[in-house]
Amino acid sequence: MLGDSFAYAKDAIVGKWKQYLLFLIATLLLTIPLLGYSLKVLRGEKPAPEVDGWGTLIVDGIKYAIISIIWALPSIIIAIFVIGAGVSAFVMNPAALMEIIGGVLIGIVVLLVVAIITGLLATIGIIRFARTGSMGEAFNFGAILGTIGKIGWANYIIAMIVIMVIELIFFGVIECLNFIISPYLGLILEFLLMAPLTLLMSRYLCQVYDSADSM
Repeated sequence: MLGDSFAYAKDAIVGKWKQYLLFLIATLLLTIPLLGYSLKVLRGEKPAPEVDGWGTLIVDGIKYAIISIIWALPSIIIAIFVIGAGVSAFVMNPAALMEIIGGVLIGIVVLLVVAIITGLLATIGIIRFARTGSMGEAFNFGAILGTIGKIGWANYIIAMIVIMVIELIFFGVIECLNFIISPYLGLILEFLLMAPLTLLMSRYLCQVYDSADSM
């Protein structure tokens, strides 16, 4: 799947400089059109479709962002509560610093668990939205859990770890360049490579989702 995803992203950009320029424009527009384009990839369109229909790309991108924010709300609420509770406790009783730190660490663990679970569910939910066009299907827990069950929880988690490692390597290299050479170089490379990375990840997740039908 990784080999196919790399080839997919490469074929969409290499030698197609006009299309690559459109990807850069989509990235400049707060990545909203790029999110909309990624939904095309998640629908299983192959080879990579043309960058056109900007109105649709923007609308779909906004819907994608809204769905992502809704899925992130539990994590956001927990984070606000943990920070607020920790600050309030410290203001009221600074002497209990160690106990406060312990409570905050427990809150962070809960936050990470919730973020991982919602992230796993949200990914399938977003692909369901791409396939059906219905935002409601992005929160169809029964269908989402059913799809993950067909993929296999172990297979799915391993697949998500793989894509996370790719992201960590990408942004890790960017941060190293920021630190060693110049922050401007890192920002420029991130801008230039954001579209290829998005294509690669979207194609990879599309194949993970489709693997449910072959199980």
